[in-house]
Amino acid sequence: MIAMKIPFSYIFRNLWTRKLTTFLTASGMALVVFVFAAVLMLDAGLKKTMVGTGSLDNVLLIRAGSETEIQSGVSREQAALIEALPQVARSQTGDPMISKESMVLISLVKSGQDKGSNVVTRGVSPMGLELRPQVRMIEGRMFRPGSSELVVGRSINREFDGAQIGQTIRFAQREWTIVGVFDAGNSAFDSEIWGDVEQLMQAFRRLNYSSTLIKLASSDRYDSMVADVKADVRLTLDAKREQLFYEDQSRALSAFITILGNVLTVIFSIGAMIGAAITMYSSVAMRTAEIGTLRALGFRRPSILAAFLSESLMLGLVGGVVGLFFATFLQAITISTLNFQSFSQLAFSFTLTPKIVVITLIFAMVMGFVGGFLPALRASRMRIVDSLRAA
Repeated sequence: MIAMKIPFSYIFRNLWTRKLTTFLTASGMALVVFVFAAVLMLDAGLKKTMVGTGSLDNVLLIRAGSETEIQSGVSREQAALIEALPQVARSQTGDPMISKESMVLISLVKSGQDKGSNVVTRGVSPMGLELRPQVRMIEGRMFRPGSSELVVGRSINREFDGAQIGQTIRFAQREWTIVGVFDAGNSAFDSEIWGDVEQLMQAFRRLNYSSTLIKLASSDRYDSMVADVKADVRLTLDAKREQLFYEDQSRALSAFITILGNVLTVIFSIGAMIGAAITMYSSVAMRTAEIGTLRALGFRRPSILAAFLSESLMLGLVGGVVGLFFATFLQAITISTLNFQSFSQLAFSFTLTPKIVVITLIFAMVMGFVGGFLPALRASRMRIVDSLRAA
């Protein structure tokens, strides 16, 4: 005997007939999917911002054992030794492509707030902008070397009071004038203030740089450069590709977002699956006679199981699509929060990727499967006589 399959149109009509319960159940799942997708998008946006900050052709050198540039110190003698390494690229004029940089934290007040927030102020060498092609001036001009002038990232200009062109910021017992705004392509540099490295070091009475950034003559010379640095006892420094360095800087905040988001998602998803199960149990109870009729017409238990499970999966799919639809609007929002690694403000946006879409829809379908499996199993196990008698 050939097993008959319940047509899909029958499954769809049952969901359409119960519009209110279908809407409420799918809405609950959509809310969970929205939260789940938002967490993934937030984490993806953070990683995109940090990875986009660096270049694989650039190498950042900081003091051995330091985790951030703020904790690091590179002496002028060490910077001169790095400058002479054969792996360092040269400009058209023959100058080594190296930027000796200093990083400090200053406090600025966000618009609409009373308390100050830590903001990274980076002192860069004249070569610093050339080593970062993703950075471009969008308003005003670049600071003049040797002056008390600053340029601010796009996020700083937008979110903080007193960070507009022509205004002055006072720190390190000096007035600093903002002369330009730069766009760093949605990287972490958008959350920084840049000035002349020598002026900033003088103002903060620092003798050592925080880091040195070099451009490799060719990407495949990274290993030999690292070996030369380790072989020189005067260079107690760690060298890491710039992109990988900034990717590591996002790990603590990424872990926090992931853990917190997963906890919330699990709590909400349990409620959504319970709601789906209640909906499907109610459907089974209301359609007892219908189930008996289907069995009497020759539909076997696996067909009944598949039909009811398909209804639950469709609820999950609808909830997933709706939740994802509303999650896409989050991409217009920029989040500014504290980077646990550098203890400074970092701005980044929600980012939706094809991978997140696939994972989210699978998650929604899993919720539908888990919530509908037991009710579907109960429906498939009903005996024909008992079902018809209950009618």
